[in-house]
Amino acid sequence: MSKEYPITEAVPAEDRHIGFMDMTLTWMGANCQPGTWAIGGTLAGVGFLGAFGITMIANPIAFLVVALLGYVGFKVGTSTMGLTRVVFGVHGTKLPTIANAINILGWTSVSNFFAAITVSYIAAGIFGTPAYGEPGSGIILAIGAAINGIISLAVVRIAGSRSIKVAERVMMILLIALTTWITVAVFRTTSLAEIMAWRPSPENVLPMGIGVDAMLAFSMTWATVVGEFTRYTKTKMSATLAPMLGANLAVYWFALVGTLGVISVAINTGVFNPNNADPSSIAISLGLGWVALLVVIFSTVTTNMVDIYTAAYNVMNLFPKMNFNKAVTFVGVSCIFISWIPIISGSFIDYFFAFVGVIGAIFPPLLAVLVVDYYLIRKGRYQVEELDNPKGPYWYKAGFNVYGIGTWMVGVLSYVLLRNSEFGLNSIGAIIPGFFITGLIYYVVAKTAMKKNLDIENEAYDLKASGTEN
Repeated sequence: MSKEYPITEAVPAEDRHIGFMDMTLTWMGANCQPGTWAIGGTLAGVGFLGAFGITMIANPIAFLVVALLGYVGFKVGTSTMGLTRVVFGVHGTKLPTIANAINILGWTSVSNFFAAITVSYIAAGIFGTPAYGEPGSGIILAIGAAINGIISLAVVRIAGSRSIKVAERVMMILLIALTTWITVAVFRTTSLAEIMAWRPSPENVLPMGIGVDAMLAFSMTWATVVGEFTRYTKTKMSATLAPMLGANLAVYWFALVGTLGVISVAINTGVFNPNNADPSSIAISLGLGWVALLVVIFSTVTTNMVDIYTAAYNVMNLFPKMNFNKAVTFVGVSCIFISWIPIISGSFIDYFFAFVGVIGAIFPPLLAVLVVDYYLIRKGRYQVEELDNPKGPYWYKAGFNVYGIGTWMVGVLSYVLLRNSEFGLNSIGAIIPGFFITGLIYYVVAKTAMKKNLDIENEAYDLKASGTEN
């Protein structure tokens, strides 16, 4: 059994146990999930051709960033959050850790809400209670979210990481089968020509830039956890090409099936409701029955298992004295409460776009700083043994690198300004230009304000490497 390493230790070659196929399947499994259906369904507001273009173009860009940081995890041997210590400081790393915990909590709450919708359909069939979208369904949705959250929490507390890998593989197979079933059902009722010709009504049109940003935010934020996996890979290809291959294959198919499902339902019912972009509503509208609903329920549990497990370690990074079970309980209960937000507000689509807007603002600028720092500034000269050293190069001032943190905040501001502009709404969105703006600013800041310290640090690194080689 391989050893699990803390972020302050590099994983040695003898404990790198993840091969190319393992990594490909891991990233396929991570994206064969209801959330991928939902992101595709929300893109129906730009029409099928627009959604197709966004899906096919935005994801390779997003997963290229994932691959770049996957390579860093492979070379340096630490996690993505471990890498943030280099750029933001030993204490400064708590800021992205908090952001990442919120990110994971948000996605878990989305999964809980999907499960709640499914529970409402099942309860309607058995007890005749209101289903999702009907008056009085709020209490059923709240109960369903709580039940799913409790089950997910219990599984993680009882089984920990032992059952996650097996559960993910089994559920990926079931979800692929269900997605195939949905694909067949769509084309039995609706032709491709009808789907391509369909357009949403003017009040339901989604601005192209919002759609691009939503897809990029969904896929690019995987880079915040890629190092946790690639630090255990055996080869460079396993750390870079495998995640890109597995993730792109899954997102291409699952997201486009989500788009097809929503448009097919709109054509056949005459009503386009982007709030019904969830997989359960699509399955019910296509007449797929209870088997489909049960697969959706179980898939949300397996997705939540990974999210709760990962978020618990983020919480423990913030509160070192908190044990694993307490962290898991805190995360699991928090996710239940957060999943009630769209129930109270009455609009899933508003909650969903608000959430992806927040993570789109926070994480792409952070990732831009990490990419530029490793490839252009320090050029691979990372010292894992110094990640927790209060007298080391990553301590900066009181444990914070104000230049790295400041650049990140400027990047967040650039996203906010671009997102609300005509360019951001109706062209390529705000994430791509914001990513390059942040990277450029950090490059200039590092080459000027941080130059002296970086020169000393790099010289010390080169001397240490030379001494090791001799």
